[in-house]
Amino acid sequence: MMEVVWFKRDLRVADHAPLVEASRRGAVLPLYIVEPEVLAGEDYSACHWTFTAGCLRDLRRELAALGQPLVVRVGEALAVLQQIHAEHGIARLWSHEETGNAITYRRDLAVGRWARAAGIAWQETPNGGVVRRLQGRDGWARQWEARMGAAIVPAPEGLRGVGLEPGAIPEGRELGLGPDRTQGAQAGGARAGRTLLDSFLAGRGARYHLEMSSPVTAVNSCSRLSPHLAYGTISTRMVVQRLREQKGRAWSAFDARLHWRDHFMQKLEDEPAIELQNFVRGFDGLRENDFDGERFAAWAEGRTGYPMVDACMRCLREMGWINFRMRAMLMSFAAYHLWLHWRPVGLHLARLFVDYEPGIHWSQCQMQSGTTGINTLRIYNPLKQAEDHDPEGVFVRRWIPELDGGYPAPIVEHTEAVRAARARLGEFRRREGVWADIQQVARKHGSRKGRAPRPKRMAKQQLGLFDGEAAG
Repeated sequence: MMEVVWFKRDLRVADHAPLVEASRRGAVLPLYIVEPEVLAGEDYSACHWTFTAGCLRDLRRELAALGQPLVVRVGEALAVLQQIHAEHGIARLWSHEETGNAITYRRDLAVGRWARAAGIAWQETPNGGVVRRLQGRDGWARQWEARMGAAIVPAPEGLRGVGLEPGAIPEGRELGLGPDRTQGAQAGGARAGRTLLDSFLAGRGARYHLEMSSPVTAVNSCSRLSPHLAYGTISTRMVVQRLREQKGRAWSAFDARLHWRDHFMQKLEDEPAIELQNFVRGFDGLRENDFDGERFAAWAEGRTGYPMVDACMRCLREMGWINFRMRAMLMSFAAYHLWLHWRPVGLHLARLFVDYEPGIHWSQCQMQSGTTGINTLRIYNPLKQAEDHDPEGVFVRRWIPELDGGYPAPIVEHTEAVRAARARLGEFRRREGVWADIQQVARKHGSRKGRAPRPKRMAKQQLGLFDGEAAG
């Protein structure tokens, strides 16, 4: 019988409580399962596997140094676990809790049913500040602070091995993923994550609070830890505690962003359906029946005729990353100017983001589309964004070399598109029952900071034209 530690989005040995607890009880099988259903998901692409494979190679080295290399198996998770149990016997199954997409949610439910039927205890441990089976948002911030302040769990001193063949870490083409075209993407692995954190705190991030909004400066001044947090090569708690050793506005600003990160992930944990349906069900039908494939293609390929939008999309396609403000602009432009539903737009972005984190992604897609009902409406003016964040045109010229000749005219006129979007949103908000839906969303998902929104005040916020930094 063996202790199986199932690695998911926690590809590290430091601050890994399941690994430590398993090591205290017997021989450990550290397991990663490459799941064809996950790889075939609409939100998955080769860039995700490229980063994951780098993380797995690093994790295998670190586990081997402890006495047992990472074991990798390809197959449906339940079938893999059943086979291991039949051939070797599983004493206990250990893992971190995962707030993933609908595919991993269904998979965890199936594994849970099997484990209970087989008499196998599955011990899941919180991984960050997201609280499973949360009864209400009151007091959530205090729970987050308590978790971030808890002692970091050191890696085990050693592991008693199980003698299984580790198995190959497959290449993307072997998994049928096709080529990874994000040539400028970050490398995966815990060592790379630690190096980024060190350089960020050593000075690279000293102007984070001032330079995170511009795509010109953000590429260096942002932490660039987002894929490492998404795949768990470093824990949120480790980053928070290192940050709080520093003094200054930049570090406080980043600390706040880490808090908001888990705040948004908590929404998906509490209501998995928001990956697939509107927060406010009264908004059903708002955009679903008006999808324009030509507009979507122009947006996805970076040829809308709005230089800042197109430059950001082309940069994202090449690097697998763009800073948060520009992500919000891309989503807002698709939702309001082009009147595209958030789900297909969100899937396209998910496939491009190396740091795709479902809990953040789907909440933000809806937030930037106006379907949460409780967030200030953000309609970004792409011309103003260029003036404010690329005044010399450095970023735009890099990504749109044809700007002086052959560049298309704007696909829509800004003022007219925004006016039409506001009118449609206003019409839906006035429908019977919508305000009650919004209040329900606020009770379940809203931040507990500040006063609860009043109908007139919220309506003014939602229908106003804003051009600011969105929370995230």
